[in-house]
Amino acid sequence: MRIALDVNGGDHGPRATVEGAYLYLKEAAREDSVVLVGDQEAIRDRLNHVPAKFHSRLPIIHAPCNIEMNEVPTEALRKKVNSSLVVGLNLHKRHEVDAFVSAGHTGAQMVGSLFALKRIPGVKRPAIGSFLPSEKGMVFMIDVGANVDCKPIHLLQFAIMGDIFVSEVFNQKELKIGLLSIGEEEKKGNELTLAAHKLLKKQLPNFYGNIEGRDILKGKTDIIVCDGFVGNSLLKMAESVMGVITKSIKRNIGTNILTNIGAFLVKPAFSELKRSYDYEEYGGVPLLGVDGISIICHGSSSSRAIKNALKVAKNMESHNVNHLIRERLNTEDKSNA
Repeated sequence: MRIALDVNGGDHGPRATVEGAYLYLKEAAREDSVVLVGDQEAIRDRLNHVPAKFHSRLPIIHAPCNIEMNEVPTEALRKKVNSSLVVGLNLHKRHEVDAFVSAGHTGAQMVGSLFALKRIPGVKRPAIGSFLPSEKGMVFMIDVGANVDCKPIHLLQFAIMGDIFVSEVFNQKELKIGLLSIGEEEKKGNELTLAAHKLLKKQLPNFYGNIEGRDILKGKTDIIVCDGFVGNSLLKMAESVMGVITKSIKRNIGTNILTNIGAFLVKPAFSELKRSYDYEEYGGVPLLGVDGISIICHGSSSSRAIKNALKVAKNMESHNVNHLIRERLNTEDKSNA
């Protein structure tokens, strides 16, 4: 498999992206390669830290510009045609690579992916998901920002695409799907969730029903469906939780000898807790519904996160996720005809 990687994107730039590509190739099949898209001088400098035997599997495509976080996506995509994000997506559009991975401007990647790759036939709106921690592991929430205003059919398709992605790429079967609302009762919610509940209940045999915000961390369902406005707001809140907990613990450690002894004893447990809540374990998530593989990574992704994002891209292809989405949605359309 040949994957294009946006080297310029992300808070840590070439240092994290090039090292992440190397870490991926150390474990990948020998025929796999990662195309490094970015400023060639910066890339060559970082390749000095990578064993020479991997250099042939890390070809460089020069793209000197980067789309900055404060830029308007549509304008940046039009003006910065030599940016690493645009060049990488066009490589995928021309089928010169099998996937594209970036930790750069999320909005620009979503818009650019839709323009360059188009939608899978049958998909009304692509969506992006994210993993959140729960008592039973991780849950997948979709949509988390690609679609602010949704219709019930959109939420149904989000549920289907999320179900296929998680079950295939992470080998989790018999997943339960929940609809985020203000109450568990079927008749609670706004106009969108009321109509979506009826549709999901009718179409999905693994639909659990409504779940409330407090149910997310309990892990009542494996997949949570919501519109992008709600999902993005919830995601931003969740991202801050671990930081608040960590700061609170550090603030109280060292106040006396007993807290120091206690901190030493529970350190392994807290380390495991932090690891289980770490987004880097999952690397990145795809923009589901586009006719290609476009993996969106967190802006502060480390080399480990980049490596795992490349693995997600590889698994997306090897498990034929887009083909399964196309087949499933076509089946749904025929059953409703």
